[in-house]
Amino acid sequence: MGKDNLFCRGSPKDGKSESPKILVLLNMSKRSLETTSGLSDFPSSGLPPPYLKKGDKIAITCPAKKLPKPMTDAISMLQLWGLEVVLGETVEASFHQFAGDDELRAKDMQRFVDDDSIKAIIAARGGYGTIRMIDGVDFSRLAQSPKWLVGFSDITLLHTHLFNNYNVQSIHGQMPVNIPDASAKSLDTLRKALFGEDLNYHFHSHEHNRNGKAKGVLIGGNLSLLLAASGSVSDLDYNGKILFVEDVGEYLYSIDRMMRTLKRAGKLKNLAGLIVGGFSEVKDNDIPFGQTVAQIVMAVVAEYDYPVCFDFPAGHIPDNESLILGRMVNLSVADANVNVSYL
Repeated sequence: MGKDNLFCRGSPKDGKSESPKILVLLNMSKRSLETTSGLSDFPSSGLPPPYLKKGDKIAITCPAKKLPKPMTDAISMLQLWGLEVVLGETVEASFHQFAGDDELRAKDMQRFVDDDSIKAIIAARGGYGTIRMIDGVDFSRLAQSPKWLVGFSDITLLHTHLFNNYNVQSIHGQMPVNIPDASAKSLDTLRKALFGEDLNYHFHSHEHNRNGKAKGVLIGGNLSLLLAASGSVSDLDYNGKILFVEDVGEYLYSIDRMMRTLKRAGKLKNLAGLIVGGFSEVKDNDIPFGQTVAQIVMAVVAEYDYPVCFDFPAGHIPDNESLILGRMVNLSVADANVNVSYL
């Protein structure tokens, strides 16, 4: 069992402890209510952490795989944005393929969750390993003092965990390991998301798009990690949400199986909309699977009527534009024209 529990620290500023306890009680009530009815007693949109301003401290930690090289470019960029960068122990740690053992990675994350001077936590990279350390971290402090968590891929598990348990918004965006290959636009969307500037999307998409308009809270991330969260305390309520999915290096048959698993679990039936991002480095068998990613997705959701768009610029691609998960969005799909805007 993880450390998430009813008992939270009080605020060092006012000495009160009732507020976080009440918030975590609400989280417990939310999980109980969702278990029995599939509904949520939370407001439709998550709690936004305070936006950053110049001079703020941000932390970089590695909850999963170890770094292959120093993050010189990323640190320089963040400092140019006027931020003070604090590096966790895991940045230079190594334990087999991981950035230190599970205990160290959990300890590093806990340090930055509990430190109120840290205004955002950026995962240095994904890979694999978040699921091994997540239950060793008590995130309940964020119910009282929310802060931005940034990352994607394996970090999807942290996004789903924070929103499901603490109703906190987070940023699906570029990580330090990706900065050298990242597009200028993707990095600018990360800056805008962190500093609270307008962030909307308009792009031309795919022939398989399904037209329509929808409004809902944006959830999702890496498809494989959404499956990994399924049935756990980190799982999401998909009802009425706009789901974003992306993945990398998967076989076509595996993508088909994961999408059908979500469908069989009832998670796709009551969506408000579906946004399909980058599916890069997709593999096929010697005997071809016979469908593209778009064809797989549309076959799985054919019986539903919500809007679907493809080729959203986010995922394991250079133009991995930042998405604020847990926030209400409008989705408009009109043939190849797609608009996504925050409310």
